[in-house]
Amino acid sequence: MANDCLFCKIIAGTIPCNKVYEDDEVLAFRDIAPQAPTHVLVIPKKHITGPAAVTEEDDSLMGRLLRAARQVADREGLSDYRLVCNNGAGVGQSVFHLHLHILGGRPMGWPPG
Repeated sequence: MANDCLFCKIIAGTIPCNKVYEDDEVLAFRDIAPQAPTHVLVIPKKHITGPAAVTEEDDSLMGRLLRAARQVADREGLSDYRLVCNNGAGVGQSVFHLHLHILGGRPMGWPPG
């Protein structure tokens, strides 16, 4: 846990969230500034700053993160959805704790951004 990390504080329970899923390794909660009718963040409980910081040690956790995202999407009734994972401030990462955005409930164009 990083003491100054917003998501670590949410995991610790010192900052509340609208939780939609939790297991031993993963937490999912509704985004406070949704960009789609369904916008859920899925985060590992282990503090990893972003995709570029994932190591071989995290292989199993990354699989768990993706499976949790699918479970959340299923629970939210989404058959079509977008998963977004940013790496770095230049592409929009504002919280430096690895997280997936599940976005759904509206049409989305390509390319994004």
